[in-house]
Amino acid sequence: MPNDHLRSGFRALLALLACLTWPTWAGDAMQTMALGKPAPYPFFTYANARLDTRLPVQHAVIVLHGVHRDADHYYRSGLTLLGNAGLPQDDTLLLAPRFFSEDDPQTTPTPPLWLKSQWLQGHESVAGRSGISAFAVLDDLLAYLADRHRFPHLEDITLIGHSAGGQLLQRYTLLGTGDQALRALGIHVRYIVASPSTYLYLDANRPLGEGFAPLPAAQCADYDRYRYGLPGAPDYFATQHLDARQVLSRYAARDVTYLVGERDRHPRSRIMDRSCAAQAQGRDRVERQLNYLRYEAFLAQRWSITLAHRQYVLPGIGHDPACLLTDPGVAQLLFPGH
Repeated sequence: MPNDHLRSGFRALLALLACLTWPTWAGDAMQTMALGKPAPYPFFTYANARLDTRLPVQHAVIVLHGVHRDADHYYRSGLTLLGNAGLPQDDTLLLAPRFFSEDDPQTTPTPPLWLKSQWLQGHESVAGRSGISAFAVLDDLLAYLADRHRFPHLEDITLIGHSAGGQLLQRYTLLGTGDQALRALGIHVRYIVASPSTYLYLDANRPLGEGFAPLPAAQCADYDRYRYGLPGAPDYFATQHLDARQVLSRYAARDVTYLVGERDRHPRSRIMDRSCAAQAQGRDRVERQLNYLRYEAFLAQRWSITLAHRQYVLPGIGHDPACLLTDPGVAQLLFPGH
């Protein structure tokens, strides 16, 4: 229909304009947080308020950067997201933490430092404050925000991870434990997983036509090893002593939304995982995400677990965090009613 084509083109134009509109940066320089107990470690984040004061905010939004670890860009886009959603900055804390690599110039004090992109898989830091799992960092961020002395009125926390940050967050929705203590405080936690390259599967089944089946061992060696499957997962998870069904049950109870741009179909991208194990999940990011939502529904039916996560394909958007986070439609989708 001609009108449908016009509406589709108009939506694509709006998305492009959103990508080209960079917000004014209202934040200070990167701030230092003291995370973890009993021996706190320094961690660095951009924030729209001073973190050394008691803040009366009701909402917190954490945006997790991609493989380039450009937390400053994600912070700027996050400010636009808050503005588009109608969330006033005096009522909403925005954090954009940065995971440092051991190759980065040394900072003082020295935070946990990861080997290249090992942070996005939840692995432990190897230098600086070594032995800190990236999953434990997310635990500690949630615990920091749950401190009623710092944030006496906080009601909800929204974590948004895009691309590599989406890989970390998707695995955390399955393996993480940080939100459990927040329920007793009445703080709701939401997870927004946007455009990860791959997903964590809970058993050996992978998409096969309209269904799922294990891959022949000769076809793709180690396709079910971590970071694609549970075997070989970091100690952070191994010490929980949970089986796959227990993991799915906990995951099903969490508030999880998946996003991917309709134009995020570039299987030859240099930041796209093209390994055999990744290809077993689908050809591109759109297909992999839709396959994963089918997969979790498949497991939920098989194990009689109620699961109702949401998924949206975003019109006119490719693999661009600025386009995704600054799109007005995404803001209304994630924060309706504000």
